[in-house]
Formats: sequence, structure tokens, C-alpha cells
Amino acid sequence: MKTTDTPPAGVAEDRPPVAKTSGGEAPAKPRKDIGGSTLNVFSHGILILWAFMVVMPLLWAVMTSFKDDASIFESPFSLPDRLHFENWSRAWSEAHMSDYFFNTIIVVGCSLVGTLLLGSMAAYVLARFDFPGNRFIYFLFVGGMSFPIMLALVPLFYVLKNMGMLETLPGLILVYIAYSLPFTVFFLTSFFRTLPSSVAEAAMIDGASHTRTFFQVMLPMAKPGLISVGIFNFLGQWNQYMLPTVLNNDPENRVLSQGLVELATSQGYKGDWSGLFAGLVMAMLPVLAAYIVFQRQVVQGLTAGAVK
Repeated sequence: MKTTDTPPAGVAEDRPPVAKTSGGEAPAKPRKDIGGSTLNVFSHGILILWAFMVVMPLLWAVMTSFKDDASIFESPFSLPDRLHFENWSRAWSEAHMSDYFFNTIIVVGCSLVGTLLLGSMAAYVLARFDFPGNRFIYFLFVGGMSFPIMLALVPLFYVLKNMGMLETLPGLILVYIAYSLPFTVFFLTSFFRTLPSSVAEAAMIDGASHTRTFFQVMLPMAKPGLISVGIFNFLGQWNQYMLPTVLNNDPENRVLSQGLVELATSQGYKGDWSGLFAGLVMAMLPVLAAYIVFQRQVVQGLTAGAVK
């Protein structure tokens, strides 16, 4: 059996590219992209600095919520000597954070469901059906995004008062839904336009009605977009302060943002800074948890349809 270093005919030899020089053949050296690597290092450095500026205050607030009042002023950046869980129990019970938390869950939960349901239905019709006034209605929703909420406070106050829903949780839920609908319709209309029409047409051929096609076919396909806009609405509604302050002054129906202001005022006069930080972290954790859990879906919803 013969062996040879010469490759058989028709088969190209796998050799690196060579550059001819006066002294013979030498392997060609790959050129380094110095500008690209420098930009890469610079961008990573900016991202690390930004992450540090965002994460450190959050970690400091969590750490401070487990310290006593004396340690907060004597050594604000040191670790707590032990975990003072009584700060959290004091803020939860004595400062009525539990009541504010429960009211906020009711208001935000109901308004979020109503916003996504009504917004997705309106966006689906505007995106998939052509009818007179389609663009006019769409631009009405878009115009609602640019309407300053400050100008709507007085009309909203009198509208809810005439409806008998002022200083009630259902009235606040309706206002939250109306406040969030323009952005929801704008976002989901663009998303529904990226979904394939062939799936809806196949469902209609099989005898499905428009309602069944929407709820059983198109709405599940729009899950990434729903999660993305749902997270944005959740953040805005959870941290909303101006609307409940004007429309909901009943102490029993206050939401978490109002409760935090009340807690900051009362605990500041009492000098109970550890309880104040505990209440602050209580209000902050649900928002962080929601984004951490759904961050992948948020990115998918924002990038879906970018490349068809």
C-alpha cells in the first residue's frame, strides 16, 4: 500500500494562504481591526459603568433596609451587623404598607388585564381590516400618547365625580386603562401587522369566526408583543403617583406610591429611617422581579418583526 504526501487529482490541498517574498513563501498574517477592538472596549466600559451606577444604589437600599437607625448614620456603606427583619414587619404592619400593597395589586392587576384585552382587540382590527376611518382612529390613539396628563386631571376629576366613582378603586382602574390604551394600541398595531395572514385565512377557511380566530389563533401568536407592552404598562401603572393623588384621596384606598409618600413623611418625623428603607424596597421588588422574569420575552417582543 502506497502513501504519498501529494493530494489526489481534483482535490484541493488545505493550506493557509501564502504571500510570496524574495526569500520564499511565508504565511500571510491576518490584519487586526484596531479601530473595532478599541470601540468594543470603550462600549463595554461604558456599559459596566452604567450597570454600576444603576445596581449600586439598589443594593445599598436593600442593605440599608436591614440595618438599625444608628448604623445608617454611623456607617452608611458598611454591612449590617445582623439582619433586622423587624424593620420590614414594622413597615408592613404599623405603616400600613400591607393595605397599600393590596390596593395596588388590585388596581394594577385589573387595569393591566383590561388594557391588554381592549388594546389588543382594537390593535388587531386596525392592523388587519381596512374600513373607512381606519387611519383616523389609529392616529387618534397615536395623538393620545402626546396629550399631557396634566391637562386631563381636572376633566377626569369632574367626570369621575359625576359618575360617582371618585376616590374609588374601580374609578382609578378605568382611568389607568384609558391612560395606557394609546401606547398599547400603537405598539400592538405594529406587532399584529408583522404576523402572517395565511394563518388567519386558514382558520377562517376551516369555519372559525372572527372572534375565535382572534382569541385562539392570533392572540397566542402575539404573546411576545403582549408581554413586552404588558411590562411597560405594569411599570408605568405601578409607579403612577399623579393620577391617584388627584383622583383617590380616600386613606383606605391609597395605592403604594401614595403610601410611600405618607411613609416618608411620617417616618421622617419619627426618625424611623430603617422602616422607610424597608417600605421602599417593598415597593421596588415587584417591579424588579417582573422585569427579571420576563426580560427575554421583552427583548423578543421588541425585536419581533424587525427582520421578515
